Amino acid sequence: MSEKISIIVPIYNERENLELFLTTLMQTLEPSGEEFEILLIDDGSTDGSDACIARLSAQYPHIRVIQFRRNFGQTAAMAAGFDYAGGSILIPMDADLQNDPRDIPAILAKLREGYDVVSCWRKSRQDAWLTRRLPSQIANLLISFISGVRLHDYGCTLKGYRREVVEHIRLYGEMHRFIPVYASWAGAKVAEIPVRHHPRISGSSKYGLGRTFKVILDLITVKLLGSYSTKPMYFFGGVGLMACGAGSLFALLTLYDKYFNNVKAHNNPLLLLAVFLFLLGVQFVLMGLVAELVIRTYFESQGKTPYIVRQIWNGDRKVDAKAVQHGKPEQK
Repeated sequence: MSEKISIIVPIYNERENLELFLTTLMQTLEPSGEEFEILLIDDGSTDGSDACIARLSAQYPHIRVIQFRRNFGQTAAMAAGFDYAGGSILIPMDADLQNDPRDIPAILAKLREGYDVVSCWRKSRQDAWLTRRLPSQIANLLISFISGVRLHDYGCTLKGYRREVVEHIRLYGEMHRFIPVYASWAGAKVAEIPVRHHPRISGSSKYGLGRTFKVILDLITVKLLGSYSTKPMYFFGGVGLMACGAGSLFALLTLYDKYFNNVKAHNNPLLLLAVFLFLLGVQFVLMGLVAELVIRTYFESQGKTPYIVRQIWNGDRKVDAKAVQHGKPEQK
C-alpha cells in the first residue's frame, strides 16, 4: 500500500507565482502514481492571493486550503500544515518558484531508503550574497556547531518528513528550520540531498537581515530547552554558582581595597558591580528562560495552536476545520 504524501505550501502574497507553481507541481505529482494532497496555507495574504487560491482549488481536486485570519508567519503556517495534513509523508515547500517540485521524487526515494528526515541543500543558491547567502551561511554554521546536527542548509523550506517524527514537535517563533535538530535529538535518521534552486522571477522576498537575529535568539532557546528542559537545575545552578563566585570575588576585592588601599566601600564601584551581577544578570537570564517555559506550558496544556484558522475548503466545498484536523473524516 502506497503512502499518502502531503505537500504543505505556506503562502503569503504570492499571487503572481501561484498558477505557474501549482501547474509545475501537478505536472510532477500526477504522472508519479503517488497518492497525494496539496495543502495551501494562506498566511493572511493581502495581495489577492486568496482569490487566486480559491479559483485554483476549484480547478484541482487534490488541493485543500487553510486560510488564516491574519499573518502569523511561516512557522505557524507550517505548523497548521502538519496539523491538518492527512499523509504519512509531509513535504513543505515555498510557492515562490525558487524550490523546484521536480526534486520531490528524490526526497521520496531518500525517505524510502529508511530515513525519517530529508533536508535539502540549495547547493547553487540563486540569491543575493550579502543579504541572503552570507547570513544564511553563518546561521547554518552556528546551528550545526551548537546542535551537533551537521547540515549545509537549515533555511531551505523544501524538506521531507515522516509524520511520526514531527507530530509531537510544537513550533514557535522561527523554529520550523530547527525541525531536523528536534527530530535528530529524538533519534530520527536525518539525510541531506542537494536540490535545484531558482532565482525569484515575481513578487518580493519576505526575508531580510532582521530574520537572522531572530534565528540566533531561537537557536539559544532551542539549545537551552533541548539540553536543560528535563534538568533545569544544571543550567540554573551553573549560572547561579558562576554569579555567586564572581560576586564573592568582587566583594573580596572591595574588602582588600578597604583595608589595604584605604578605599571606602561605598565609593568603590566593585561593590556596585557585585550587586548588579546578583540582581540583574541572574534575574534577567532566568526570567527569560522561565518565561519561555511558561509560554510553552500554556500552549500545550491548553491544547492551543500558534495560529487561528478562518475557514477550510476542499474544491468548492467548505468543511469543518476541527473535523479535518489530523486527517479525520471531513464533515460539512
